[in-house]
Amino acid sequence: MSSSRLAGIDEVVRRGISAGGFPGAAVVVGRHGAIAWERGYGTLDWRSGVIVDAEQTMYDLASLTKVVATTAATMVLVDRGKLRLDDRVTRYLPEFTGGDKDAVTIRDLLMHRSGLPAGRDLPRRGAASGEARRVVLATHLVRAPGTVTEYSDLGLDVMGFVIEQITREPLDQFVERAVYRPLGMRSTMFRPAAALRARIAPTIDNVARGEVHDGNARALGGVAGHAGLFSTASDLAVFAQLMLDGGVAGSTRLFADSIARMFTQPGPDWRALGWQTCPGDGSCGQYLSSRAFGHTGFTGTSIWIDPERDLFVIVLTNRVYARTSGGVASEAIVQDVRSDVVDLAALSITDGGEQLAAPWRLRSELQNGWWSGGDR
Repeated sequence: MSSSRLAGIDEVVRRGISAGGFPGAAVVVGRHGAIAWERGYGTLDWRSGVIVDAEQTMYDLASLTKVVATTAATMVLVDRGKLRLDDRVTRYLPEFTGGDKDAVTIRDLLMHRSGLPAGRDLPRRGAASGEARRVVLATHLVRAPGTVTEYSDLGLDVMGFVIEQITREPLDQFVERAVYRPLGMRSTMFRPAAALRARIAPTIDNVARGEVHDGNARALGGVAGHAGLFSTASDLAVFAQLMLDGGVAGSTRLFADSIARMFTQPGPDWRALGWQTCPGDGSCGQYLSSRAFGHTGFTGTSIWIDPERDLFVIVLTNRVYARTSGGVASEAIVQDVRSDVVDLAALSITDGGEQLAAPWRLRSELQNGWWSGGDR
């Protein structure tokens, strides 16, 4: 890989910080089983001056929870024969019933084709999550199952409840035991302990460090199928390598390579089973192969994995803690930074002595949509 092109990541991330899109970031690029680039940038917040460390700084992953926790747990259970993708949800959750809900399958939930709405406001009454869970399960479908793709937090919450029903364990305990502990991912968890707060990048001022940013995940007690997971970029690199290696990490096998391929195969609307695939634009950039898969998180996180290039790229930020005056600007900044980092990683590949031609300008140089009234 070209060290000069990888070095361009420094300037891309620093542009995002200088523009106020986020106070800091952690980036890891891996290829052929090794780390090609691993750096922290900026600080955890705008005040303390605590430097971001890719191995130590923990970020609220937001929707990366859907793949690193919920989908990962599902892959393990499918591999073990405890769960089948075309089972109906009512087999595991009899209370998920009424109308067309009886026809919704596990596959529908993972493909975001269940017919459930994108989300709804859940009751938030302290730490008691039972009422919020009942509301999720009682939610009516807004369309027939399997007909339209609509990205749904609720669908992954239901998937989390299915996992808990099968394993007879809370979701956080099962994934810690079955996934994170075997992989040595010691900084990946739901509801981090108070002792870890100094390592955690904040999201918004009225949410404590270590408390999930997503309000519905808080309503569900901090552990939800759609959000709630915290991790470091270095821990996520271990998980990304697991996916590239077909479910094997050293002497540990979590699931078969056929399961990894099944779950990451592109389907309708660039959706795989829990995962997104890469349409050749957006946060996955322009140069990953058609086999690439990954996910993004609302807080400013992303993970992209390309089996054809044996490459993964992880970018973690707390863009919801932006200095810009509006969410639109901060989102534009992090979208461009994430895309540029992925592009530079792909453009740095020098196999065969040839490199792809670089674009005339990176998105972070053009800065389209980065500024809104008075931010500059």
